[in-house]
Amino acid sequence: MYQSWKRLLPADIDVCPVQLPGRENRMREPAMKSFASLAEALASALSAYLDTPFAFFGHSMGSMVSFELTRFLRRQGMPLPQHLFVSAYRAPQLAIARPWLHTMSEADLVQTLLALEGTSREVLENDELRQFLLPLIRSDFTACETYTYTSEEPLACPIDVFGGQQDRRAPHAVLAAWQEQTSSQFQLHMLPGGHFYLQERPAPLLDILARQLQYQSH
Repeated sequence: MYQSWKRLLPADIDVCPVQLPGRENRMREPAMKSFASLAEALASALSAYLDTPFAFFGHSMGSMVSFELTRFLRRQGMPLPQHLFVSAYRAPQLAIARPWLHTMSEADLVQTLLALEGTSREVLENDELRQFLLPLIRSDFTACETYTYTSEEPLACPIDVFGGQQDRRAPHAVLAAWQEQTSSQFQLHMLPGGHFYLQERPAPLLDILARQLQYQSH
C-alpha cells in the first residue's frame, strides 16, 4: 500500500516504507512483540537517514510504533520528526478494551479478523496461509495489548490524527485523546470508511498529508 503512495503524493515528498520483521521479504525473521524493542531497532536502522526533514505516518498498530519511536529518539537526543501522523488507533494513555485478541482461540481469532475486514476470507480459509499468518497477527496483538504507557512530556511536533467514520474500534473519542501527546498543533480528521479507510479511499488522506508536509517545508 505505501509503495503506491510514491506515485500518488507530490514528487517533492519521498515515501520511505518501513518493513517490520516477520513480514513479506523479512518473513523468516521473528516478529517483535513489544513497541519498546521495535522502537530501539527502528532508531538504529533509520539513524543514517534522519539528517533531512522527515515525518512519521503510522496506521493502526503503526501509530504506536511511530509514537514510541519518536519518544525513543527524543530520549536518545536524536533528530525528531517535524510532524507525527497517526491513524485508526486509540491514544496511548487510554487503556485497551478487552477481550484481548492475542489470547483468543484460533477459531475466535479468525472470526474477529473477518469482522475487522482486514484479512480476506480466502486467506483465512487456506490452511497453509492461515498457519503462517496467525502467529504474526498474534505477535502484533501481543504488542498492542501488553503495552504499558509511561507518562512523558508531550511531543513538540504537531500531531494529525486520522480515523474512519465507520471504524468502531477507533471512534472519535479515543482518537481525540491524542491531543494530550503534543504541545504543538493538533488536528483530527474523520474520513469516510472503516478501519481500512486508507485502502478504500486513499485520496482524502493523501491530500491532507501533502498539504501539511508542503506547508511545513516553506
